[in-house]
Formats: sequence, structure tokens, C-alpha cells
Amino acid sequence: MSYEFDFDLTKISRSFFRELARFSERGDIHSRIGEIVEKAVVRFNIEKMTGIPVTDSVRLMNDMIDIHAKNLSQREEFEETDKRALLLPHCARRFMDNRCEASFDSKLSSYVCNNCSDECLINKASKIGEERGYDVHILPGGSCIPKIIKKGEYEGVVGVACSDEIKLGKDFMEKADVTFQGVPLLKNGCSGTVFNLDTLEEFL
Repeated sequence: MSYEFDFDLTKISRSFFRELARFSERGDIHSRIGEIVEKAVVRFNIEKMTGIPVTDSVRLMNDMIDIHAKNLSQREEFEETDKRALLLPHCARRFMDNRCEASFDSKLSSYVCNNCSDECLINKASKIGEERGYDVHILPGGSCIPKIIKKGEYEGVVGVACSDEIKLGKDFMEKADVTFQGVPLLKNGCSGTVFNLDTLEEFL
């Protein structure tokens, strides 16, 4: 289920996310998670910077910490995989109309980037993924993931999506016995969504 609120974390420094990652690696994180996250949200003034109430901010940050912890737990196994896919959200395309020249693969219910705009985040991410040997799929929604995974017979997958969608994706990947790494969006919505390319490169 998607968040019932919109968020934009693009103005928050990467040091905040590094701080959250540091917290998530502590052994006692699960017993103190709520307290730690709430303190971090207040300390970095997240409510004022984003307009998201503290309770929603804490929920969002808790999800991001959970994703980071699961990424860490699977990282070693992921690095041993050979055949990999990169799943990108179509809502991060620069154009959401006919100016976008992406072609639609009806067999996999996903888009293929045709590099029509140098300013497009999906174009940039697709090139990075392809250069590193990934099959790149641009998804209109999560329902096409099983079809893509089954046809591609992937061992490892990197997925970019909202934190709540990543959690659902991880559940499916575990059942399919596919090692997964999740990169959360920094800005959600039905269009103009944003993720950090440097973060994506680190995971790839």
C-alpha cells in the first residue's frame, strides 16, 4: 500500500541519511528505533524542511532504515550474483507524455528507454545500469515484477521505488529466491519522482 502522503526529501543533506544508516547498523537498533528516529527527525528539522508532520516523517525514516538494514544483510550474497536486473520507476521520466520516446514491451509490461533526453533521470540511470551489465526495466507498476523475474531468471535485482513499495518488492523477491537491493525514492508522486544517482551507483 502506497503512502497516503507525499514527500520530498531532496533538500535534505546526504549526511542525514548517513546518520540513519549508522543508526541502523547498531546492534540495539530494534529496541530503540522509534526514539532514535524521532530524535534524528527533530535534530535535522525534517518537518520544517519537508512539510511532513513528525509522525509521518518517523514512519518514512523507519521504513528507510529497515530497507538499509535488509540491504546490508543481503549485500554479500548480492555481490556473488551474476545475472542482474535494474528496475526503475516510470514516474521518474522527464516527460510523462508523448515527448517521452520510451518503447513499451507488452510481453513484460514495462518500458525500454530510448535515450530521448539527456536531462531525464531514467535515461541517466538506464545508461549506468547497462554499462554495468544490468538488464534495465522501467516499470509502470509493481504488478509486472513477477513476469520480469520469471522470464529473465535473474539472480540479483536492484529496485528503485518508494520505501513502502520496496518492502513489498522484497517480500516477493524472498519468495522467488532472488537477492534484492532497494534504493528508496527521495520524492514520491505519480510524476516527477526523484532518486539519487550516486546512491544508485553505489548499490550497482
